[in-house]
Amino acid sequence: MRRIVEAAGGILYRIVPDPEQTSERRADGDINDVTAPDAAELALAETAEPTNSDPAAAAATASNIAEDIVDRVEVCIVHRPKYDDWSWPKGKLEINESHRHAAVREIGEETGMSVALGPYLGDIEYPLAEEGSKTRHSKDRTVDMKHIEYWMATPIDATDAEELIDALGPIHRADIGEIDDILWVSVTEARKILTHSTDKDLLALFVDRLQEGAADAQNVIIVRHAKAESRKTWDGTDENRPITPRGAAAAYALNRELACYNPTRLATSPWMRCRETLHVFSWQTNRPMTHLDPLTEDAFADDPTRAWNCFRDEIDHALRHRETVAICMHRPVIGGIFDHLRKLCVAKSLTKRLIAKSPYMPTGTAVALFVVSSPEGPRIIDIQKVSPRVY
Repeated sequence: MRRIVEAAGGILYRIVPDPEQTSERRADGDINDVTAPDAAELALAETAEPTNSDPAAAAATASNIAEDIVDRVEVCIVHRPKYDDWSWPKGKLEINESHRHAAVREIGEETGMSVALGPYLGDIEYPLAEEGSKTRHSKDRTVDMKHIEYWMATPIDATDAEELIDALGPIHRADIGEIDDILWVSVTEARKILTHSTDKDLLALFVDRLQEGAADAQNVIIVRHAKAESRKTWDGTDENRPITPRGAAAAYALNRELACYNPTRLATSPWMRCRETLHVFSWQTNRPMTHLDPLTEDAFADDPTRAWNCFRDEIDHALRHRETVAICMHRPVIGGIFDHLRKLCVAKSLTKRLIAKSPYMPTGTAVALFVVSSPEGPRIIDIQKVSPRVY
């Protein structure tokens, strides 16, 4: 029987402040040598008031900015002595592990750096027998295959990494027999050094993402509260209706997935079932929860516009402060918010990921929205569905 080995990884990148530095290589994995994208410089071009109302001029400016970002990017590639190849950090999924979590863990193990995931890049599949081959374009799908999912990823600082340990789990550095060297190189250099054709294909997807503004994207995560006690059997008030033991298990498992994105601002409806869904993550990371009164079910029923304005403020906060925000809400509120978010999607394929009918998303799950600024306002360039592994 044909076997499929599941794996995950990513393109770990940073943006250097001086374009001349893009040709310099670093062969160490010290987190202190790695800088995340420069917030001020990246946000400037997107958030500044447009100086020219000519659409053609604006498009040309945006194109120049995108090319500049590509020129300033350094990516991290790793050397595997077993195959004597240069490739992206990646590895097999562990038992009961999601691709998302495996990507964060494997990047950490192979580079020695704690990371947060960004926009999704794509997947690659090739025969296991071609693991060490330079060309992996075999069309034979009857043999054992390796399937790998990839994300963009950026380094996070030591404080954030320490706060995420309990939620994410420990990450141990790969043995030198598995990875014996890493390099930070420019995109142009990476094309020359990467051993495998599939890795070069992935690099092209990465450049496409950069050119649509992904380096400036901020993550706004919508969490639907975990399964709550039934309204019919609950004797208390609706706002005090708690999650069930099974819901608590899903909420706990969801922490492991949320940690992959490093949400530093936790916001929630003040009703019990929403607070309980984020409570353990808040406790594990020592990050407080902010209560948003307009996002309760009653407040939304009374004034849907106020609820949207509240959510839009959270988007603006994420873009302005360049931090990932996680917001826990109720089913009817999510439906109303989705109506507005579909208008912000840059492609119809993205709008389809925001389900238009109730229940919109299952209890105890999340959707990660990657948002960029534009002269017309926030735009969503990527949407990822996030589900916990409960076992």
